[in-house]
Amino acid sequence: MGLYCKESTLLQALPHHREQKQKIVFTNGCFDLLHVGHVRYLQQAKKQGDILVVALNTDASVQVLKGPTRPIQNENDRAEILAALGCVDYTILFDEQTPERVIHAIKPDVLVKGGDWKIDQIVGADFVQSYGGQVRSLQFVDGKSTTQIIEKSQK
Repeated sequence: MGLYCKESTLLQALPHHREQKQKIVFTNGCFDLLHVGHVRYLQQAKKQGDILVVALNTDASVQVLKGPTRPIQNENDRAEILAALGCVDYTILFDEQTPERVIHAIKPDVLVKGGDWKIDQIVGADFVQSYGGQVRSLQFVDGKSTTQIIEKSQK
């Protein structure tokens, strides 16, 4: 089981993982209604290294990105659910519209996003590549999305 923690706690833990030569993988998202597409994506992300860090949009940032009716679940519930997944090592919250600041603070070895993102569109890609880190766009699971689940439930 992973740890849902403050960013400062994560930043204190990362040097230990690096001393152990563990590869840090970073991803981010809203993860509002967790579904099989999310689970498969996170499992695939974990396979890119040793430690998977998930930065989760706060409720305020989700509303800006997705609209006033979102998120469905609050940030603490979403974070706790993610941290409970066996493939997730750390879950932190971030309040900005993009994870750029968090990526600069963490300096992951591997930055990943879903296949609906091209590498040159991934926020932080240039920074991660500047120090030799890798950026990967992982396979997207078609037909699995929170928006589709919400639309189906409303019919």
